[in-house]
Amino acid sequence: MKIALIDPSLFTWPYDLKLAKGLTDIGHAASIVGRQLGQKPSVDEDLFLDRHFYPGLQSRFFKRLPRNVQLGLKGLSHAESMTRLIRRFRRSPPDVIHFQWSPLAIVDSQFIPKFRKVAPTVLTVHDSNPFNNNPSSRIQRIGAFKILHCFDHLIVHTTVARDRLLRVGIPGEKISVIAHGLLTDHIARPADEPSAGDGRVQILLFGKIKPYKGVDVMLRALALLPREVRAHCVVKIVGWPEMPMEPLFAMVKDLQLEDYVEFDLRFVPDDEMTALVARADILAFPYRDIDASGVLMLAIAAGRPIVASNIGTFAEWLSDRAEGTLVPPDDPAALSRSLERLIDDPDYRNSKGQAMLDLRDSVPTWTSIARLTEVAYAKAGRRAGAPASAQVLQDSGN
Repeated sequence: MKIALIDPSLFTWPYDLKLAKGLTDIGHAASIVGRQLGQKPSVDEDLFLDRHFYPGLQSRFFKRLPRNVQLGLKGLSHAESMTRLIRRFRRSPPDVIHFQWSPLAIVDSQFIPKFRKVAPTVLTVHDSNPFNNNPSSRIQRIGAFKILHCFDHLIVHTTVARDRLLRVGIPGEKISVIAHGLLTDHIARPADEPSAGDGRVQILLFGKIKPYKGVDVMLRALALLPREVRAHCVVKIVGWPEMPMEPLFAMVKDLQLEDYVEFDLRFVPDDEMTALVARADILAFPYRDIDASGVLMLAIAAGRPIVASNIGTFAEWLSDRAEGTLVPPDDPAALSRSLERLIDDPDYRNSKGQAMLDLRDSVPTWTSIARLTEVAYAKAGRRAGAPASAQVLQDSGN
């Protein structure tokens, strides 16, 4: 089959790419319809990326514009890009149209019925709580639940996400649960580099910085550590901020944590992600909400112990007795107690890391994920009455 994976802003490019490769490995022709990713395309970009969305908006001139002007122009460009994509697909239709994201549901809902006339449509719901209630995504959340009814089939990564969609009226037969896969092979710590330059235990919070990720919870937990334990750790907060950072900077100062917290506020390229994780001793996920987490998959691949909120994908993948240390969300005291043992007891920390390596073998391969996705496509095709997809369902033995 010819499969179009649509991720306009490439929110989940590493996931998109792994899925496209998995689908290709089982005999399909998959492409990722998105935006320009960088000035120097990689081999993978040349093979899989269709740079359709937001032409001209990667220029230096555009990036110098005020934020509200950027957002307005991007919204207009999104509608124009969707219009052009419909025309393209009518001329040369794919067999399946698989959206990874609907970044502007209030606009996209006008287009999905038109896409459905071309081919069966599928949406992967990466965030069953749309955009995790990020205040900066207010416009993007408008109509985010309503648009779910427009697609022929939905994919989620956890049973928690499935249950949430059931509560908003999505029929169970319209939802497939397909786990997230590893985004890289085993990540080993460089043999010639210690975990942190000064010998302290390095705790890493990595990814786009948003309110739901609980950086403030982490700071309060750090302040609650006994002074002698806190002296042996450093918290590194690395990623592009998508929220005001001044309150967090003020919290660091008020709690007298300047010697224990390092901010590195920037976009981190894929090749550097693995190096960051490789050098970390502990990965922390004090999230308030989550469905799936690519950074968790990196932690599993690296065999790094984690401390995480007992929600979503963390609750489904991790066990407090074995693979991970789970704490209630928004509970700095519980987080601090878990961190204290991980920091203070190297043998315990190493055992947690080994448990993560053991867990890695149970993560589904991208070939198996692709085959499950193929079955989801067939269900979408059966709902839409598309004969090509019905044949896939027959071939898959379901």
